[in-house]
Amino acid sequence: MQTTATSLFWIVLCSVLAPLLAGLVARKLVPEVVVLLALGVVVGPHMLDLAQTTEAIELLQQLGLGMLFLLAGYEIEFEELTGPGGRRACWTWLACLLTALVAVWVIGLSGAVHAEVAVAIALTSTSLGTLLPILKDSGLLTSRVGANVMHHGAFGELGPIVAMATLLGTRGPVRSLLVLLLFAVIAAGVSLFAVQLRREGSKLLELIRAGAETTGQTVVRLTMLLLVTLGVLATRFDLDVVLGAFAAGLVLRQLLPAGHETLELRLTGLAFGFLIPVFFVTSGMAIDAAAVASEPVVLAVFVVLILGVRGGIVFVSERLHARRATSSGSGREAVSVALYAATGLPIIVAVTSTAVSAGEMSTTNASVLVAGGAITVLVFPLLATLLLGRREDDPTNEAADS
Repeated sequence: MQTTATSLFWIVLCSVLAPLLAGLVARKLVPEVVVLLALGVVVGPHMLDLAQTTEAIELLQQLGLGMLFLLAGYEIEFEELTGPGGRRACWTWLACLLTALVAVWVIGLSGAVHAEVAVAIALTSTSLGTLLPILKDSGLLTSRVGANVMHHGAFGELGPIVAMATLLGTRGPVRSLLVLLLFAVIAAGVSLFAVQLRREGSKLLELIRAGAETTGQTVVRLTMLLLVTLGVLATRFDLDVVLGAFAAGLVLRQLLPAGHETLELRLTGLAFGFLIPVFFVTSGMAIDAAAVASEPVVLAVFVVLILGVRGGIVFVSERLHARRATSSGSGREAVSVALYAATGLPIIVAVTSTAVSAGEMSTTNASVLVAGGAITVLVFPLLATLLLGRREDDPTNEAADS
């Protein structure tokens, strides 16, 4: 068995090699996260066995997962959840969940699917945290397509997290919902307390600002405290840690509604420079390539279900909106938004981990589902980018869908 130090070496080496290998592909068509996953499979216990997920490595993995969802929550403006586009995305996600539950229930009648609720939730996710660097690198984040993806991505992250808390908990849906509401109230209280720190004339605010540009890095440390606090609070309530991380990102955005360029640079440096690559490499290490190869039909069906359930319903939503709007996107843009929205991975990792821990899903099935999520990250954004071509470079194609 590999030691933590040895395992960390190989994991960090993979994180360095990934952007270099991804950069060899023209137009960055292969996302870096896919390379990180693939390298994780290679060095993991199911292939070369160069690295193991020790207790210390698992802690880094959880921090990486937390930072991924914190940044996803931070990118979401409150208006994106409550505005017309957000409300449409919310109803779209609910339709996806209902369709997924029915589809998985029908398939489950044959005995081919177990942990039906977990699989259904996985089918409805959108990996906004994974899509953000892809959208930024391609210059789509400020476009109309990027705005629509952000709407669907917000609920594609938040919806599955809430569904995990209420439907996969051991308390039952009603008690789980009450616990979730209590967590939301406490998180809101943390937000209100933090907002009070922003008031001018506060001595504490002066100290924080004074230490922001020194080795004290008070703003970054406070952000990490917020992440850890809500993460620990979520686990105390027997909720998934991703819920606490996502809530921390939403709270941070309320504190900094106009953004904070210096803080964003430092957080992204810490997150994408170390913690998030560790998460993806270790997620790849958990994939049993042999088990995935032995279940090609299950893998293909899962990817098709994701495309049909999440991508198909988002496409219908976009086209219906286009018919009602006086100025909206083309069919090509609707397909692209649907492909981006069907891109899922971190939620799939979280859902399968929860199901495996509860004894409801085998590690083989979990590996297949995670591999399916990896395929969506590799294929769907690639198809969307190729489909859009350079049309989004047109300066007249502004972000819309408010």
